[in-house]
Amino acid sequence: MTSPDQPPSDLAREVYGLLGIPIDVIEMPEVLSRIRSAARASRPYLVSTANLNFLSASHKDLGFRETLLASDLCTADGVPLIWIAKLLGIPLRSRVAGSDMFEALRSDRDALHRLRVFLFGGDEGVAAAACSALNSQDGGVLCAGCFNPGYCGVNEMSSEEVIALINASHADFLVAALGAAKGQEWLIRNHQRITVPVRAHLGATLNFQAGVHRRAPKILRRMGFEWLWRIKEEPKLWRRYADDAFVVASFMLTRILPLMLIRALKRKTGRPLEVERSETQESSVISLNGDATAANVSRVLPFFEAAAIGYRDLSINFSGATMVDARFIGLILMLKKELRQRGLHLKLTDLRPPVERSFRLNGFGYLIGVVVERSSHDAHESRYAAG
Repeated sequence: MTSPDQPPSDLAREVYGLLGIPIDVIEMPEVLSRIRSAARASRPYLVSTANLNFLSASHKDLGFRETLLASDLCTADGVPLIWIAKLLGIPLRSRVAGSDMFEALRSDRDALHRLRVFLFGGDEGVAAAACSALNSQDGGVLCAGCFNPGYCGVNEMSSEEVIALINASHADFLVAALGAAKGQEWLIRNHQRITVPVRAHLGATLNFQAGVHRRAPKILRRMGFEWLWRIKEEPKLWRRYADDAFVVASFMLTRILPLMLIRALKRKTGRPLEVERSETQESSVISLNGDATAANVSRVLPFFEAAAIGYRDLSINFSGATMVDARFIGLILMLKKELRQRGLHLKLTDLRPPVERSFRLNGFGYLIGVVVERSSHDAHESRYAAG
């Protein structure tokens, strides 16, 4: 029997591929349970809270995208992602924002053990103010320390002295606030060196806890207009939101509407999935015949689980697959992650044109060797060998 503190495999996560990034379909109570479980077990657990800016950045910065793929949990922190998910038939029911996550932990006065947090980053004095505010209140969170590395590069803030300071706090939860791209890169680069089990980049959370900025009223958050409030509090954010809006408008025309059309046409059809496993001299091979969709995940899951604990590279043959959806793509992402942790490789082969088109429209052309990179001004397509 699995221990309550034993981490589930990535294949057990309900992950969907949302326009190029993984998103866990999960509710807040389960998120809090996983955080506490990882803290109790002292095992590394990277949480990413993806919003519209994360989605946009992942298409411009492949390294940033990799940080999301490497995460142990990737929640939808942003109402626009919920809207997009609904259009694409992805069952995201509610937003799981990083600030809400932290506030739920902080306000839990019934917690058996207060989570010890270390606050890293923020503007000058903000982490210290947030630390003092947390320790002046009763609740589920206790600040074990804070540090502001100042305006420097990832190399400088990854020094032995800095990592030793963080580890010496014996904290349970490391909260970074360095700007999304820099913060995610720093967390991934130091993943093996940091001993604090739970890690997340929750940039705005420090400002809210310190009282530097006020958070939007709940009604604005529910309606999806928190961004307007954020601009009022931090006017410099308007350019970021404008860039993100441009990217979403582009995605609506080039990806979301075509995917909605495909989904509408396929809604009344459906084929069961047949799965076979074979071996070659180079790798194991899983062959798919039928619809590689959410309805058939249970059929392929045992084969993927066996491959994830094997000792050979894996090829998935799609020659008999008639379609693929966001849930199945999410499962492939988790399989790729599990194999990579064992030093193994995953290759997708013999995709029919409709299946290849689904991968590309969903933003996962990079899984089949096609990368579509977009900026605010242009778009171009490049090819590379899929790993």
